[in-house]
Amino acid sequence: MSVTITLDSVVAAFYTKVAQQANLPLEQVLSDTLFKLAAELSLESLQKKSL
Repeated sequence: MSVTITLDSVVAAFYTKVAQQANLPLEQVLSDTLFKLAAELSLESLQKKSL
């Protein structure tokens, strides 16, 4: 499977630098970031649902 995302040049530069400093591929850094965001949004949604 292949997924293509478009990043603003400033965002791309930021995550490229993070990937270089962490010695990880950019794809892994972006994947981890999106996974963490999904988890945070899920938790937020569950909290709102329980109110």
